[in-house]
Amino acid sequence: MKRTDIHTILVPGSGAIVIGQAAEFDYSGTQAVKALKAEGYRVVLVNSNPATIMTDPEIADATYIEPLTPESLEAIIAQEKPDAMLPTVGGQTGLNLALALSENGVLEKYGVQLIGAKLTAIKAAEDRLLFRETMQKNGIPVPSGGAAYSLEEAEELVKQTGYPVLVRASFAMGGTGASWVYDHAQLKEAVRSAISESPIHQAWLEESVIGWKEYELEVMRDKANNFVVVCSIENLDPMGVHTGDSITVAPAQTLTDREYQILRDLAHRVLSAVGVETGGSNVQFGVDPKTGRVVVIEMNPRVSRSSALASKATGFPIAKLAALVAVGYTLDEITNDITKQTKAAFEPSLDYVVTKIPRWAFEKFPGVDPTLGPQMKSVGEVMALGRTFPESLLKAVQSLEIGVDFLDGSGPNREPVAFDLEKLSIPTADRLFRVYRAIQEGIALEEISKVTRYDLWFLAQMKEIENAERRMRNAECGMREAELKSMLREAKQLGFADAHIGRLLNSSFFTHHSSFRELRKSLGIIPTFQRVDTCAAEFEAQTPYLYSAYEMDDESRPTDRQKILILGGGPNRIGQGIEFDYCCCQAAFALSKMGFETIMYNCNPETVSTDYDTADRLYFEPLTLEHVLNVIDREQPIGVIVQFGGQTPLNLAAGLEAAGVKILGTSPHAIQLSEDREEFAKLLKELDIPQPENGIARSLEEARVVAERIGYPVLVRPSFVLGGRAMALVDSEANLAGFIQSAIEAAPGQPILIDKFMEDAFEIDVDALADGERVVVGAVMQHIEEAGVHSGDAACVLPPYKVSAYHQGIMQEYTEQLGLALGVRGLMNVQFALKDEVVCVLEVNPRASRTVPYASKATNLNLAYKAAQVMAGKTLLELGVTEEPRVDGFFIKEAVLPFKKLPGSSALLGPEMRSTGEVMGHASHFGHAFAKSQTAAGVSLPQSGAALVTVNDMDKSAGLKFARDMHRMGFKLYATPGTADMCMRAGLPVEVVEKAQDGSTQIVDLIRGGQIQLVLNTPLGPHAHTDGVEIRKAAIAMNVPLLTTLSAAMAAVSAIQALRRKELKYRSLQSHFGDAG
Repeated sequence: MKRTDIHTILVPGSGAIVIGQAAEFDYSGTQAVKALKAEGYRVVLVNSNPATIMTDPEIADATYIEPLTPESLEAIIAQEKPDAMLPTVGGQTGLNLALALSENGVLEKYGVQLIGAKLTAIKAAEDRLLFRETMQKNGIPVPSGGAAYSLEEAEELVKQTGYPVLVRASFAMGGTGASWVYDHAQLKEAVRSAISESPIHQAWLEESVIGWKEYELEVMRDKANNFVVVCSIENLDPMGVHTGDSITVAPAQTLTDREYQILRDLAHRVLSAVGVETGGSNVQFGVDPKTGRVVVIEMNPRVSRSSALASKATGFPIAKLAALVAVGYTLDEITNDITKQTKAAFEPSLDYVVTKIPRWAFEKFPGVDPTLGPQMKSVGEVMALGRTFPESLLKAVQSLEIGVDFLDGSGPNREPVAFDLEKLSIPTADRLFRVYRAIQEGIALEEISKVTRYDLWFLAQMKEIENAERRMRNAECGMREAELKSMLREAKQLGFADAHIGRLLNSSFFTHHSSFRELRKSLGIIPTFQRVDTCAAEFEAQTPYLYSAYEMDDESRPTDRQKILILGGGPNRIGQGIEFDYCCCQAAFALSKMGFETIMYNCNPETVSTDYDTADRLYFEPLTLEHVLNVIDREQPIGVIVQFGGQTPLNLAAGLEAAGVKILGTSPHAIQLSEDREEFAKLLKELDIPQPENGIARSLEEARVVAERIGYPVLVRPSFVLGGRAMALVDSEANLAGFIQSAIEAAPGQPILIDKFMEDAFEIDVDALADGERVVVGAVMQHIEEAGVHSGDAACVLPPYKVSAYHQGIMQEYTEQLGLALGVRGLMNVQFALKDEVVCVLEVNPRASRTVPYASKATNLNLAYKAAQVMAGKTLLELGVTEEPRVDGFFIKEAVLPFKKLPGSSALLGPEMRSTGEVMGHASHFGHAFAKSQTAAGVSLPQSGAALVTVNDMDKSAGLKFARDMHRMGFKLYATPGTADMCMRAGLPVEVVEKAQDGSTQIVDLIRGGQIQLVLNTPLGPHAHTDGVEIRKAAIAMNVPLLTTLSAAMAAVSAIQALRRKELKYRSLQSHFGDAG
């Protein structure tokens, strides 16, 4: 029964999206909050991430977009007086906050109960030492190992475990600080890194289970001891690769029933031993394939990355049920949403196979080791459903959007990966393709299994795919139609893509048909759509959650309502993140409200858009032209929205239009024009709008001529890319060739724009709405970093704090001219540069941009929601949107960067985007807002201590101002010789430190020794970049705030001054806009 003694519940979110803690927690948090509100509880949500649906003011009763620190939570608890706190849907962040607030007595002081997970259970699962003891006490097998607080203790432990040994940081997320150690020489650095990454300064060492098979069970338990296995998950990759970086399959394929029951019983015993009574957990097992020995690797007493996967794979809403059992329900009291007949205590059973493949971003980080190991490196993932393992595997490969549509790594414009038996033993992002190449080369499956530790069963399935591929490659044109039909139907049932079959078949098959799609349809080989129903079709599914197959029966049963198809963004990656998913969800909400049937189409299991109750119907399919057209053929929508999912659906727009599909909103032609750098430069000339001096090149020779004419430094920008892919700042002819080459590779055959780089210019982003008749500015945001830093990585402030009303007026005028000239209907984003009193246009994107969620929360104008209404035919006048909203106070968005997770990457910001997520800080004073944004991004500014200043010659005078301000606030100053000389001449006391390029490690030692609390390092010229590398690496490793631009340094000064003057205040969006409006 539901508890009636609690009324207000505090829910912490998981904060910014980082590697290891991504969009899956927006999805689980949103689901939990909605469930609690529906039960009549008042929900207070705290989350620093503005790009999420959960931080929309409509979701919770009080929404605080504030830093997730014990200090801010204490202040919010004092204000809101919650009765309970639910920490299990906010990832590791939520659990760590629950621990901190209970240990410092805040929960007790304000009478807040923990629900969803008891403190003892969190400790027993999170503290590896305690977990180990709990397991051993209950006779549950675990790998041998233990905790170490020093190198000496670690050396003692290694005597028991032997090498190789796994070293990891306790209480860290996504395997931060973890590594495999093969000999004594590597031990010291591994232990040091783990101790510094662990919030409790504890390293954990464990015997090697490398090469064992890895399984996970996603389970739930309630207080009446009802126990449900929601889903079993098997990793294709063996132990040794972080599960977030492994290809995983559900349900587990290679377990016998008896083995499955052993794991099931162990999972039940683990939950009982740890004391999880209320909610979802995830238990990971290692199984030695030689002996069958089973060990429990770890368990998470919370909703995890795997829970999002398990929820989407089964249709069983884990986060929602976790929230309900946390407030007292038992599983046998809750009805299954999908069947509306069975109870939640009924275990899901699947009549299909689900495959998840991670998506990496190594191309953004030259210098990073691409070998996969115990620390997670992927930035997103895709999931695909099929009737068989081969079908779901091939559909997952097609979902990745890396230009590949088949297992050998080939695609329409890509050759297969090289065959190399030596490399197979090393886990890398493309190992799956290399394994298949080995099968193609005829290497024995046993041999491949020995090298990769892939289970033979999976290899045998891949061999089936290879047999079908060979049959098609050798097919003769004269074969009978019945034979051809059976061969092609089998290929489609195995998941082969149309485009790939088109490449395999002899061209003479296409004499009567323009494409393979037409040939396939003429033979009557048409996909069917099956429903995800949680119970292997025993009961009727009421919610249309569909995937394609080539079966006899079709279960889609489309309605005859007016419907609109929304194309999602596919896998999260750098440059195309959760912000676009947010826009897709807003479109579904707005169009449903207008009476349309909404159809969501996506392949990303981490997101709110693929929740079964976001849109009226959900298709979980690869975002490729073939699969989208199949759904359009079946559903016949009145229009498709492609402008909200980032670059992914835009790339399909031309193909959809060619197939006669109606695209709603801004026409694909206008989008194409703005993406084509050459055409766009012409348009600006016609409208007489200033732009940086530029030229177009399609080859290195042309590029040299243009750069010569304009003068270095120049910016190189390819067309049709997102997230600044291959954009680069080039300072001399010597460096031009490499950058032009990568720009040509990023967008083959497309024009490359070469711009004069505007040094010291301010960049400004404008988001606006247009309906074809009028253009209304939604928000004007100024970048804090100077020009040259990608807008996705720059800190942004709204309202712009250094742009006059006069210049804002000019920007408004240009935005209007461009919106009308391009015929924009819906959202548009314009990027301006302001230098020497001249406003220039850098680029225009007539689609949703990544600043839309942040701008919407700061202005209280839901831009994506209004844009969707405009696209469905409303005018801005009808919607009452006629003028730019006024902004009360300052809202600052800060980027969160993944350098810590990717050792070896350069920490300098540039024109190519590298951040994985963002946070927001807001306050009535600029300094306070900036301070909050830094704290939320995980780098708290110090209020005292020492600062290291090392600036290039161009920045010396502004650097001096920073040094003087820091000195006035009582900071001790360290500086490198040149900078120190200038400080001394100005009469500032400063301690000189040697430059790293002179072979000195003095600076790094000071940072590592905790002697320096803040670093300002502005590099210039090719050498400075390498010189500063060691300093920046040390600062990132030790979590010391690192400023690499002067504008950020000045913002930091005003933030530190504000913090010292008065305390931070915290306000919910609801009270902020209630008072303001």
